[in-house]
Amino acid sequence: MPKWRTAGSRELKPTLGFGVPATSNPHHFKVSIPPANSGKVQISEYLGMQASSDEVAVIDRVVLDRPRWTAIRSEVQRAFNARLKSHGLRTSAWKVGENPVDRLLGKELCVLAWAVEDVEMDKIPVAVRNWLALRPEERWWLFGMTAMATGSVRDAGRGWRLALRYALGDVAQNDLMQPRARQQIGKASERPSLDLFDEES
Repeated sequence: MPKWRTAGSRELKPTLGFGVPATSNPHHFKVSIPPANSGKVQISEYLGMQASSDEVAVIDRVVLDRPRWTAIRSEVQRAFNARLKSHGLRTSAWKVGENPVDRLLGKELCVLAWAVEDVEMDKIPVAVRNWLALRPEERWWLFGMTAMATGSVRDAGRGWRLALRYALGDVAQNDLMQPRARQQIGKASERPSLDLFDEES
C-alpha cells in the first residue's frame, strides 16, 4: 500500500512506481520487464479515464531489446528520481514486472526509447547524454510530434521515430557542457509545474 509523504508542513498524495498518483485508473505508462535476461522490455501508455473506449485504453509505444534497455535504465532512473525527490515525492527503482511511470515522465522515456530502438549500441551513450540535455517540455513536445503519426510499436524507423534516432544518437554534446537537466536538479521553483507534482491535481 502507498504511504502518505510529508514535505515540510505539506501532505503529499501517495504515488506508485515513478510518480503515478495512487488514484483510480490514472493516465500513466507502464514499463514491463520480463524475468528472463533475454526478454524484451515493453513501454505502454495507459490512458485511464481519458480513454475514449476500452479498445483504445492502452497504446503499446515501443519494445526494446534487453541490451538497449540495460544501456539506458540507470541514467533514466537517476534523472526521474532527482525530479521526484526535488518535489518531495517517493523515489523508485526498476524491477522485474510492471513498473508504473507518471504520464509526463513516461512521455520523456518514450522519446529516449524511440531514439535508441534501432541505433548502433555504441551511440546509445550519446543519445542518453543528449536526452539529458533536453528540458522536460522539449521532451514532451518531441513525444507529441512523434506519437501523432509514428507512436506505436509498429512504427520503428519511420518519420519522427527516424528523426529522433539521428537527432539524439548522431551528434555528441560538447564534453565541456553539462546537460541542462542536471544543472537544474533541485531548482523546482524555476521550472513549469508538472501535473504529477501539483498538489491540487
